[in-house]
Amino acid sequence: MRTKPIGSVIGAVAGLLFVIVNAGTVPAAVFWRITAAGVFAAIVWFVVLRGPEVDRVPPSRSALRTYGISVATMLVAIPLGAAVISNVLDRPNAVLVWVVFVVGAHFLPFAQAFQLPIFRWLSLSMIAISLLGAVPTLASDSATAAGWTGVAAGFILLFFSAAGPRLTRRPSTQQS
Repeated sequence: MRTKPIGSVIGAVAGLLFVIVNAGTVPAAVFWRITAAGVFAAIVWFVVLRGPEVDRVPPSRSALRTYGISVATMLVAIPLGAAVISNVLDRPNAVLVWVVFVVGAHFLPFAQAFQLPIFRWLSLSMIAISLLGAVPTLASDSATAAGWTGVAAGFILLFFSAAGPRLTRRPSTQQS
């Protein structure tokens, strides 16, 4: 089935929100917000509205189950981890780093479930940026370091939203 890359819109919205919400703690916040909004608009225009349709195989029940479990696990892990980070570790700024880590990790099962390796690259990129941001954030409880982690995560999501339709394999090359 041929369709517009709706996943790109979802990822782009998430990326834009990551930047808008978290840029307030980093230098040049207005620049980063405007840049993210411009990239978002370009993705919507060039990738979703004007871009070519992509081949899409309806997901299997197993893939949908994996998706549901991944999202549910993320929705539970974020507040539980936030509570531990804030109340036990007393590092409330590190909650954002945790959110980036969990959001990134929740994409990892998608690669296998949907036979789309791009989710593995997205996941590993998000996890890597969270680990890089964790060091200064945990060491100093720095809101700026955490903010940079959120902004970087937003741009990672925007990048993969733009590149995703070009990097995914066609169903004809997949084995059933």
